[in-house]
Amino acid sequence: MLKSIIDKATGFEKRFENIGTVVFEISTEASKAVAKEIADLIRVKQSQKQPCVLGLATGSSPKGLYAELVRLHKEEGLSFKNVISFNLDEYYPMEPDSVNSYVRFMKEQLFNHVDILPENYHIPDGLLSKVEIGNYCDAYEAKIEALGGLDLQILGIGGNGHIGFNEAGSLQNSKTRLVALDHITRVAASGDFGGLENTPRTAITLGVKKIMEVKRIILLAWGEGKSNIIKASVEGQVTSQVPASYLQEHNNATFVLDQAAASKLTRINTPWLVEKIEWTDKLVRKAVLSLALSLKKPILMLTDDDYIENGMSDLLADSGPAYDINIKIFNKLQNTITGWPGGKPNADDSKRPERSEPSKKRVLVFSPHPDDDIISMGGTIKRLQEQGHEVHVGYQTSGNIAVADDEALRFANFVCDYNDKFGIENSEPLNIYKKAATFLKNKKSSEIDIAEVRFIKGLIRKGEARATCHFVGIPDQQIHFMELPFYETGTIKKNPIGIADIKITSDLIEKIKPHQIYAAGDLADPHGTHKVCLDAVFQAVKELKPKKFMKECWVWLYRGAWQEWGVDEIEMAVPMGPDQVLEKRKGIFKHQSQKDGVVFQGTDSREFWQRAEDRNKETANLYDQLGLSHYAAMEAFVRWHY
Repeated sequence: MLKSIIDKATGFEKRFENIGTVVFEISTEASKAVAKEIADLIRVKQSQKQPCVLGLATGSSPKGLYAELVRLHKEEGLSFKNVISFNLDEYYPMEPDSVNSYVRFMKEQLFNHVDILPENYHIPDGLLSKVEIGNYCDAYEAKIEALGGLDLQILGIGGNGHIGFNEAGSLQNSKTRLVALDHITRVAASGDFGGLENTPRTAITLGVKKIMEVKRIILLAWGEGKSNIIKASVEGQVTSQVPASYLQEHNNATFVLDQAAASKLTRINTPWLVEKIEWTDKLVRKAVLSLALSLKKPILMLTDDDYIENGMSDLLADSGPAYDINIKIFNKLQNTITGWPGGKPNADDSKRPERSEPSKKRVLVFSPHPDDDIISMGGTIKRLQEQGHEVHVGYQTSGNIAVADDEALRFANFVCDYNDKFGIENSEPLNIYKKAATFLKNKKSSEIDIAEVRFIKGLIRKGEARATCHFVGIPDQQIHFMELPFYETGTIKKNPIGIADIKITSDLIEKIKPHQIYAAGDLADPHGTHKVCLDAVFQAVKELKPKKFMKECWVWLYRGAWQEWGVDEIEMAVPMGPDQVLEKRKGIFKHQSQKDGVVFQGTDSREFWQRAEDRNKETANLYDQLGLSHYAAMEAFVRWHY
C-alpha cells in the first residue's frame, strides 16, 4: 500500500527527496496504513509457517500504530503468535516497572492487549551492571541474526535526527551499545521525568549497523516540530550529525509523515520549484513573500529577473509584470495589520481583517494552560478590553503538573501560617499540609502527585491566572476555569479528548454567545495539551454551528508559546508599541510559578516571556523587511473557517 504511493512520486520529487516519503493528511490515517502493512506481513509469514521478526519503537509517534494493531487483533482476528519483536532501546538505568520504562510502555500500548507470547518480545535490560552491558548487547544482536534478521523496523526520529538512541555523531557501523544521551534528547524527555535533573543520562540502543541491515524500514514522524529535521534527513547530505540521513542509503526505507511533519519538504513548501502548479492566491502570496525574504528585498523591489531566476517565470507569464504581482501582495499583507482586533467602529471594514459591527463584541479567549492567553495574545486581549469589548477567558486546564513541588509546599505552609496568625480554628488545612509535605518528602522520581498536592498546585495557577485577568481589566465574572477532565491524570501523559471535555467547551460557548473566539493553534506544544484543547474547541464549534448565534461567530487561532505563524499565513497582525510590550511582560510576570525555573522547559532555554517577546519582535521585523511599517512587536492570528 505504501509502496504504490511512493512509486507515484515524480522525477522532480525524487530529485529533491533521497528517501521515499509518503504524506498523509493526519497521523491517524498514516498509522492505519502502516498497521495494514505490518498485518499483511504477519499474515504472509503465518501462511509460510515462519516467524515475523519486528523491530519496534517507543515514544509518541507509534502510539496510534499500536492502537490500530490492537484493534486489528481484537476486531479482525490478527494473531501475533508468530511475531518475535526486538525493541530499539531503553533508558539506563531503568527499572522495568517504572512509569518511564519502555518495558511498561510496550506492555501498556501493545503486548498486554494481543496474543504475542511473553518469551517472544525483547527489550533492552535497564537493570544490568555496566560490566554486563557489552556481552548483553552482543547477545541481543546474535538473537536477531539467528532469526535471519529483522523483517521490518519501525522508527521514530528525534529533534536532532537520532534514530533509536543513536545520537548525532553515531557512525554507520556502530553496534548495539550503551550511549550517552544528547542534551537535546534529555531536555525533550525531561517532562516525563519531572525535570532535567531526574532524566537519565545514558541508554542502551540498537546500533546503526543493525538498523541498516533490516529488510524494511518505516520511519514515523508527526507534527510541525519535526518538519526541519525531516527535511534535513530526506533532502540533506548523509551525515553523522543527522543519523536519520543514513537511511538514504537503505534500499527499502520509507518516511511516513503527516502534513505538518512534511511541511518543509521542497515539494510541499515550495512546490513551484518541483513542477508546474496552479497558482492559487495562497501559493502566490507564499511564493512572493518567500522570494522577498530569501533575496532580502522589500516586496515592491522585486523584479522580473528575480521571478525568472527563482523558478517563478510561469507566475510572471500568467500574472506579470512583477510590479503588478508585487503591489497586489503588498496590499494584501498591509491589510492584515490592524490596531482594532475587534473591528473598528463606524469604519469601512472591507479591507480590514475584522468586521466593524457589532461595535461592541463578546469575545471568548480559550487558554489551554493558565498562562497561554497572556503569553500568546496578551497585547491583543488588553486592546480588546480597552476598546470596550466584553472579553471572557476560558482556562481549559488547571496546569497543575507544571508547578514545582517546593512551590506547592510554600503555599500550603502559607495557609497554615495565615490561619494561625488570625486565630482561624480549622485543623483541615494543617492536615492537608502535613499529608502533602510527607508525600513530597518521600516522592519518587516521576511518581504521580496525590490529589491534595495536585489541588494545591492547581490553586496556585488559578490565582496567577486571575491576577493576570485583573491586570488587563477582566472582571471575575468573565473568568472561567473549565478544568477539562482529559488533563487531570497527574502525569504529562493525558487522556484522549472525551465527551465531557467537548460538552464543557460547548456549554461555555453557548453561555457567552461570542462574536469572536480565540483559540491556541500552537501545535508545537511538545506535551500535546494544546492539540487536545484545540480539538475540543473545533468539535464544540462544529456541533454548535446550526445555532443562530454562531452565524456571527468568527474563530481566530493564535500562537506564540512554542512557535509562530509564518508571515504568509497571517490574516490579522496586531501591532504593539514599546510600552505595550512592557505591559505584556508585566502580565506574564503574574505567573510567578512559571518564572525562574519552568518545570517543562522544552528545548528552548528562554523563559516564556522572553520567547513571546522575541517571536512578537520577529514578526514585526519580517513586516519591516518586506517593506511595511515597522512596529516594536506584533501578535499574529489566522482565521479558522468552519
